[in-house]
Amino acid sequence: MRDINMTTKYEPTSVEAGRYDSWQEKKLFSPESNKAIQGNEPEPYAIVIPPPNVTGKLHLGHAWDTTLQDMIIRQKKMQGYDVLWLPGMDHAGIATQAKVEQRLRAEGISRYDLGREKFVEQVWDWKNEYAATIKQQWGKMGLSLDFDRERFTLDEGLNKAVNKVFIDLYKKDLIYRGEYIINWDPQARTALSDIEVIYQDDEGAFYHVKYPFTDGTTFDGKNYIEIATTRPETMFGDVAVAVHPTDERYKDLIGKKVMVPLVGREIPIIADEYVEKDFGTGMVKITPAHDPNDFQVGNRHDLERINTMTEDGHLNDKAGKYDGMERFEARKAIVADLEAGDFMLKVDPIVHSVGHSERTGVPVESRLSTQWFVKMEPLAKQILDMQKIDDEKVEFVPARFEDTFTRWMENIRDWVISRQLWWGHQIPAWYKNKGTDEEEIYVGAKAPEGEGWERDPDVLDTWFSSALWPFSTMGWPENMTGDFARYYPTNTLVTGYDIIFFWVARMMFQGKEFTGQRPFKNVLIHGLIRDGEGRKMSKSLGNGVDPMEVIEKYGADALRWFLATGSTPGQDVRFTYDKMDAAWNFINKIWNASRYVIMNLDENTPATLPDIAKLTLADKWILSRLNRTVDNVTRNFDKFEFGEAGRELYNFIWSDFADWYIEMTKETLNSDGDKSPVQQTLAYVLDQTLRLLQPIMPFVTESIWQEMPDQVDQNADFAIVRYPVVHDELDDPEAEMSFKSLQNLIIAVRNIRSEAGAPMSTPIDLLIKTSDENLIQIFNDNAEYINRFAHPKSLQIDAHIEVPKLSMSQVISGAEIYVPLAELIDIDDEIKRLEGEANNFRNEVKRADGKLSNKKFTNGAPEAVVAAEKEKLSDWQAKLSATEERLNILRNTK
Repeated sequence: MRDINMTTKYEPTSVEAGRYDSWQEKKLFSPESNKAIQGNEPEPYAIVIPPPNVTGKLHLGHAWDTTLQDMIIRQKKMQGYDVLWLPGMDHAGIATQAKVEQRLRAEGISRYDLGREKFVEQVWDWKNEYAATIKQQWGKMGLSLDFDRERFTLDEGLNKAVNKVFIDLYKKDLIYRGEYIINWDPQARTALSDIEVIYQDDEGAFYHVKYPFTDGTTFDGKNYIEIATTRPETMFGDVAVAVHPTDERYKDLIGKKVMVPLVGREIPIIADEYVEKDFGTGMVKITPAHDPNDFQVGNRHDLERINTMTEDGHLNDKAGKYDGMERFEARKAIVADLEAGDFMLKVDPIVHSVGHSERTGVPVESRLSTQWFVKMEPLAKQILDMQKIDDEKVEFVPARFEDTFTRWMENIRDWVISRQLWWGHQIPAWYKNKGTDEEEIYVGAKAPEGEGWERDPDVLDTWFSSALWPFSTMGWPENMTGDFARYYPTNTLVTGYDIIFFWVARMMFQGKEFTGQRPFKNVLIHGLIRDGEGRKMSKSLGNGVDPMEVIEKYGADALRWFLATGSTPGQDVRFTYDKMDAAWNFINKIWNASRYVIMNLDENTPATLPDIAKLTLADKWILSRLNRTVDNVTRNFDKFEFGEAGRELYNFIWSDFADWYIEMTKETLNSDGDKSPVQQTLAYVLDQTLRLLQPIMPFVTESIWQEMPDQVDQNADFAIVRYPVVHDELDDPEAEMSFKSLQNLIIAVRNIRSEAGAPMSTPIDLLIKTSDENLIQIFNDNAEYINRFAHPKSLQIDAHIEVPKLSMSQVISGAEIYVPLAELIDIDDEIKRLEGEANNFRNEVKRADGKLSNKKFTNGAPEAVVAAEKEKLSDWQAKLSATEERLNILRNTK
C-alpha cells in the first residue's frame, strides 16, 4: 500500500487550514482564472451577492444564501463558463445608524452632540470593523468571491449611479416631493416605507369618549355623541367627526358641531363614504395629520391638518398642558383627565394589530410629513408587461413566487424614499427660501450656482441604492464597456422569500427602467432557517446558531452539505445538531473510502477511463452508475434542485461506491494478478466523484484530490478542473441489470442469515433455483463475488433443485434462494428455545382469557380497554399457534 498524507479520521480543521488564503493568493476566483478551463468564446455567467448589512456578524441565513450561490458559481466555472461572483456589502441606513447610536448612548452621547460629520466618521469606523469580520466569515465558508471587484453601497461609484437615477426619475416626473401621511419611527426619527413596518398583536383598549354638542342638540336623549378610539393622545389633532352619508341614524346630525374634550375646540360632523356603517357606532373622529385614511378624508373636505406630535414621539404645543410628554405617558394622563372630567364612558381592553419599526422595534406613528416619493404605477406596469414576454422575463424558482410578486406589483403604493438620517446617500436636492411661498427646488449632482441654496439634509432609503446593485456594481453609468457589457444582465439571484418586496421587485423595475433589461434571468427563492422545533431563530428565543461555531466543530464542508441538501427551493429548513452529525459522518465516509482507494493505487495510476475490454461486471456497473449520477446531479443543479442532487450523490457514494464496489474490489486488490484495470476504475470514479462534490464541499475534495497519484507534489488547483460530463459509451443498462441481480442475491442471503441469527462465519449450503439462463450465466460468471459476500460452503445454481423440507427462503426477481435450516441452527437448541417461547405465550393466553372471563372487568371497564384486551388475547393465541406448528415440524425431523 502507498503511504499517503491522510489521517484515519476526517479532521476538518487541518483539512481547511490555509486553503482559502491559498485560493485567494492565486486569484482563482477572478474571471481571468477562467481561462484555465475555458474553451473558445466562453459564455459569461454572473451572480452579484445579496450584500449583507454591515450591522453585525453573518447568521445561518447568510450562510445558506451564500452556500447556494457558491455551489452554482463553482459548478459553472468547472463547466467552462466565464464566471463572476461579485461581493459587496450594504450600508443599511437605519439599521447601522441605530447600532451606532445605541453604542453612543451607552457612552452618554447622542449623534447631535457629535454633529453630522463626526457622527458619520463613527459609522464608517463601525462599517470597517464589521466589514472585516464579514470577509473573514466569507473566507471560513470558502466562498469563491472576486474581492478585486468588491463594492459597497456607499462607495463613490455607487453614489454616482444613485444620483443619476434620482435626477433622471425626477426629470421624468417619477420622483416628487409632497406632504403625506407616512410611517414614522420615533426612535430613529425617520420615515419608513410600508414594508419596513412589521405588524404584531399588542394589548390596548377602545376608549369610548363623550364629544358634547356645542349648540344644545341632543341625540338619543343625550347631549353628546360617543366616539371610540384606541389612541386618545391624537385627539388634539381632531378636526371633524364623520358618518356615512347614507346612514339613516345620523342624517340629521350632519353639519352639527361637537366639542373636542379637554381642548374645547369646536369641530363639525361631516358625511364621507370612508366610514363603515356597521363598524362600532358608525361615527369616527377625523385626524388628518395622524392617520392615512383620515388624511384622504381631510383632503376631500378641505380640513385643517393639525400635527400634535414631535419627531421623537412627544406631544407638542398643540396638545396644551400635555406639551412635552412622551406619547404613551401622555395617553395615561389624558385617560385620567377624561375620567376626571366625566368624558370617559367606558374602556374596553383589546388585543389589536399595531405596526412596529422593522429596524428599532418601536411602535410606528402615522405622521404628516413632507417627503420624497417614487411614483410607482408606471414603473410597476413596465415590469408586469416584461413578465409577459418569455425571453425578457425573470424566472422565479419556485414559480409560485411570481404570483406573490405580481399581486404586490399590481397593488403597489408610491414609495417614500427619503429618510431623516445622516448615514446614507444624501438626496441631491437644494432649496432656496425653503418653507415660504417663494421656495425653489433644484435637483442635480452638484450644488446650483448662486447664494442662499441649502441642501436637503435627508438621505435615501437603503433599498434605493440596493435596487441598483446588479448594474451599479458593474460600472454603470460611467463604464459601459467593461464588466457591464460582459456580465449584465446577471444570471441568477439567490435570496430569501422575505425580501421579494424589499429588494427583488425594486431591482427589477430599476433595472428595466435604466438598462432596458431584466437585472437577472433567474431568481432562486429559498426559505428561512428555523430551529429543530420549526421556530424562527431570534435573540428573544435564544435559539440562534452562529455558523462560525458550527464550522469550528464540524467544518465548513459539513455545514455546506447540510445547507445545500436540507430542503427544496422555497421551503424553510430546520437546523439540528443531529443533522450536522449526519453531515460530518457522510464526509468521514467519503474520507475513509477515498483513503482506502488512494492507498491501493500505484504511484502512476491515472484517473482516466480504463480499457473497457478489460472490465469486470462490477467495473462496468460502477461506471454506468457514475454516468447516471453525473447526468442526474447536473440536471438537478440546472433546476436548482440541490436537495435532489445531494440525494443522488449520497446514494451513489455511500451505497454504490463505498459499500458495494470498493468491497468487491478488495479480492482483486489483495491478489497477485493484474490490478491495473480495477485500480484505474477506482481512480477514475473517485476523481469524477470528487469533482461532482467540489461545488458543495470545496475544502475536503481538494484535500483528497491532491493526494491522488496524478496530483501529488503538483499543488494542483482543484477549483479550476473540469466538471464531469456524461459519456454515452459508459451507459450499460445490461451491466446494471446483471449487477442488480447479483446484489439481490447477496442481500437475500444476508436477510436469511439475519432472520436465523446466523453470523457470516456460519457455514451454509446455498441453493439458487432459476430457469433463467441469463441469471445462471451471471451467477456462474460472478461466483467469486457470491463466495466473498454470501460465504457458502457449497453453491448450487440450477433450474432443477430439490428443495429441502426444512429450509429458509427468499424470492428475488427470476430466482428462488434456499438455505437448509440445519445449516443455520442447532435443531435441539431451537426446539428448547421454542418450547420456552410457547410456555410464555400459553401463560399470556391464560392471563388474558381469565381477565375476559371476569364479568366485573368486562362490564365495568371502558369499552376500548376491553376491546384492547381481546386484541391482545387474539395476538397471543396466534403466536402460540405459529410456535407450536414450528415445534411440530422440528420434532418430526428427529
